[in-house]
Amino acid sequence: MISLRSALWICARYELVLAIRSRWLQLFAIVFAGLALAVSSAGYILSGGHGVQDFSRTAVSLVQIVLLLVPLASLVFGGLALTPERGAAELLYSQPVARGAILVGRMLGVWLALAAAELIGFGVAGLVMQAQAGPDGLWRYGALVLTAVTITGVFLAIAALLASVNAGRRTRVLAAALVVWFVTVVMFDVAALGVASLLRSGTASRLLISATLINPVDAARTGALLAIEGTAAFGAASLALLRFTGGAGMVAALVGLSLAAWLITPLLIAIRALSRADI
Repeated sequence: MISLRSALWICARYELVLAIRSRWLQLFAIVFAGLALAVSSAGYILSGGHGVQDFSRTAVSLVQIVLLLVPLASLVFGGLALTPERGAAELLYSQPVARGAILVGRMLGVWLALAAAELIGFGVAGLVMQAQAGPDGLWRYGALVLTAVTITGVFLAIAALLASVNAGRRTRVLAAALVVWFVTVVMFDVAALGVASLLRSGTASRLLISATLINPVDAARTGALLAIEGTAAFGAASLALLRFTGGAGMVAALVGLSLAAWLITPLLIAIRALSRADI
């Protein structure tokens, strides 16, 4: 009987090797690096200047791009990689290892691959900024990197859930992944604003703040901007957020709890669904 640690590592290494060989992942790393470089070098254009932004300004400028691109890449790569295929899945899941361990190991491998691609992109841009603008704000840039890696894990867990529920149906998994991305990244905020516009001011504010902490994309954005810019990140909205939650420390704790819940809960449901699937 293979130990749990060995099983996790074997599955993670298998998926990591496959992902690294994928041209789509290589293209993702190149695109990510190109976008980071473009943002860092284009920041002064609107103000009539030129040159490369420092780490702090680039981090703020990259937040929205990261929260658009990373969830989409995680859902698509995760959905395609983790969906059990007929034939190969029968052989894989017939091994004397719990299905949950196989799923977690495979997800970990994809997570490592995507995180490596993101780190390459951030690293290339970071080297250019270090050489031309100096190290000021490096830790703020690091906060954005941590946000990207964390949100990658969150949406890989959601992809694992979609793949487990729709075992052997890649097209359906991919379609569901795109729907999840659209809802969490685009429609959730629109719906929250629409409902808030029908409510009184105080109730609307509480609704919007709660929605910000519930949605993983909004929670990640809130945490990243507060880490990069501090309590002035949202202007007057920051004061409302701090009053509602009880301070910056509580905001950080709630953001962490929200992201942890979005990472753990879908994965647990995915493990349960996979254990009952007919493969």
